[in-house]
Order: sequence, then C-alpha cells, then structure tokens
Amino acid sequence: MRTLRFVCFLLACFAAGAQAQGWPAKPVRIVVAYPPGGGIDVMARQIADRLTPVWGQPVVVENKPGANTILAADAVAKSAPDGTTVLMTTDATFSINPHLYASLPYDAERDFIPVTMLVLLQQLLVANPSLPANTLEELIKLAKAKPGTINYASYGSGSQPHLSGEMLKYKAGIDLVHVPYKGISLAVPAVMSGEVQLTFAGIATSSAPLKAGRIKALAIGGAHRSPLFPQVPTFTELGYPEVETHAWFGLFLPAGAPKEAVSRIYTDVKRILDDPEFRQKQLIDRGYEVAGSAPGEFARYIRRDSVSRARAVKISGAKAE
Repeated sequence: MRTLRFVCFLLACFAAGAQAQGWPAKPVRIVVAYPPGGGIDVMARQIADRLTPVWGQPVVVENKPGANTILAADAVAKSAPDGTTVLMTTDATFSINPHLYASLPYDAERDFIPVTMLVLLQQLLVANPSLPANTLEELIKLAKAKPGTINYASYGSGSQPHLSGEMLKYKAGIDLVHVPYKGISLAVPAVMSGEVQLTFAGIATSSAPLKAGRIKALAIGGAHRSPLFPQVPTFTELGYPEVETHAWFGLFLPAGAPKEAVSRIYTDVKRILDDPEFRQKQLIDRGYEVAGSAPGEFARYIRRDSVSRARAVKISGAKAE
C-alpha cells in the first residue's frame, strides 16, 4: 500500500510539474522567410536570444528564403500546430502575395494566427545626386518634361518599391521606367553608381550613403517625418498620401496553435520590444517604428493593409515572376 501511495505521489508531482511548465515543453523554432544577414534575420536572432532564458527552452532561428516568402509560409502552415514553429516574415506574405499570385499553397487568413507586428518601416525615395531634382515637386516636373527617361529600381515585380513607384506614377501622372533587380541589396548601389536614377529604400539600407552624400532623399512614406531624417518631407504632406512605402515585420503561428502559445509569445516579445535599451538601440536608431500590436489588432491591420496593397498591385499591373 505504501508503495502504491508513493507511486501515486510521484505521478501527481510529475503532472503538477508538467502543468506548471506549460508551454513550451520543447525547443521553439522561428522560421525566417529571408536569408541570413538582413534586418529581419538580425532581429529574429536578437529576439530568440532573449526568449531562450525566459522560456527555459532553446529558441532557434531557421532561415527559409525563396519564392517571395512562400516557401517559409508554406512550411509553417503545414507544421504541427503546437505553437513551437513560428513564422517571422514581412507584409509580402499576407498583404501582397495573395494579390500577386494566381494561387498560393497557403491561405493567408485560414492557415495562420497573427501574433504580433514587431515593427513598421517606411522607405525613402532616394535619387542619384546628379539627378537635376532635389524635391519631389522638381522630380515630377522633370519627369513630365522628359517622359520615359527617368528609371527607378526595385527588387522585383510586386515588391514594395515597385508598388510605391507605380502608385507615384499613377497619382502624379508621370512616366518612370521600372528596372527590377534580384534583391534589395542591389537597388541602392545601382542608384549610387548612376545605373538608375531612383529607388525606394529603408532607412537602415540608405542611411550611410545618404550621410555620405552618395544619394539624396526626396520624400519618405508614413504619416510623420522620421526623427532620423527630419528634413525629408512625407509623401502625405506633399499631397500624395496614396503613395505607401511601408513594410512590416510580424510573427505568426499555424492555425490551431494553442491559445497559451499565442499569449506567451505576444506577451514576452512585447516585453522585449518595450525594453528601453533594446527599443532605442536596436529599433528606433535603425529607423524602425516599434509596433508590438496585440493579436487581434494585428489581424485587423493586415486586413486593411491587404485591401490597400490589392489596389496598388492592380494599378501596377504586377504579376508574379
């Protein structure tokens, strides 16, 4: 009888320990939809390093680039919905791809749970210093005087710079020539060398060449000027609010993931984003607008963003390559 009671006591302790441990009971994998070394990859690794001691489990980053984020999204959508496989991606996956591709292996609304938007980033319209236009007004005037002679770089059909450039053409009534490059890292150097005249680029990418005078900024997206470049006006204040240049980073779980996982990931990541030192040095100083939105708020934002991007894709005539 004593042996039986002792066994029951051990089982009760084990059950209590398991319940106390809760989620996660095994290592967590953050699948990043982009190659190593970029801004989103760096942020994923910084967050993973800070979550590992909090969760008492290894949090590892796995890069799965390819097919405009589709490979990573498909892999996570098909993963076990236990909350230990997390997708970290950009607006391309959920706001743009559904309107760019005739079919996708994932359903943007049905197959995922939005957990939190990490950051929002606005892009600058930058130009080669030799371009005889120092403001957006001067660029539009020049483009109207010489239609089809000014080109702008993007990193592919349907990319954020492509949609921004085509929306600017549409709203300003000008003719700019789209030159797609194979990767975001090639567009700004192409402007610096004079291979193309314009591109749209994030602050993290364009900050150093801007300060060195190798490119110049004509405008920036968003409702407010960047504190890092307060002299650069927004498209909104210049009369072109429809020219949206934003991108965002966010975390997602596959549909069916436990509510506890959604809550823990959101709460603990939000705590990291709110840490004053991390917030300032790793985010604000690099040109990111900190979001940290709750799951429901993030889901509503994506629906609005998707409607806006659908219009931009239609105007641009972009098709998946």
